[in-house]
Amino acid sequence: MKAVVQRVLSAHLSVGGALVSKIGQGLVVYLGVASGDGEENAAVMAKKLAALRIFSDAAGKMNKSVQDIAGEVLLVSQFTLCGDCSHGNRPSFTEAARPEIAEPLYRRVAALLAESGVSVRTGVFGADMRIVQENDGPVTIIYTC
Repeated sequence: MKAVVQRVLSAHLSVGGALVSKIGQGLVVYLGVASGDGEENAAVMAKKLAALRIFSDAAGKMNKSVQDIAGEVLLVSQFTLCGDCSHGNRPSFTEAARPEIAEPLYRRVAALLAESGVSVRTGVFGADMRIVQENDGPVTIIYTC
């Protein structure tokens, strides 16, 4: 499981011109589910995302988590994170989990984040989405579990 985590002031996601999800300060998380990922990966990912200390404290140090600031998470499925472009110029996505495996794990990460007290919004699995975000910092973290 791979995630690109971006600290944002706000973000919104639409499909076909219709607003689907909107968040204020928090994280936009692009999540790729790889072949072989399972429940344990989902649990580790959710725990890390909830506790990742990338928000500034009073001293200006990255010392607070999305939980600490009562922020929100916009969780977006993105199989292209599992792409391999080491051979040729067209990425191969054979390492991405099949949709029937990936979607439940994506939803599980969202559910576990919500269970930890984080406000979570999601995209539409498999849809062509438009995402507008106002990055903060910018701060971008790549996490694999």
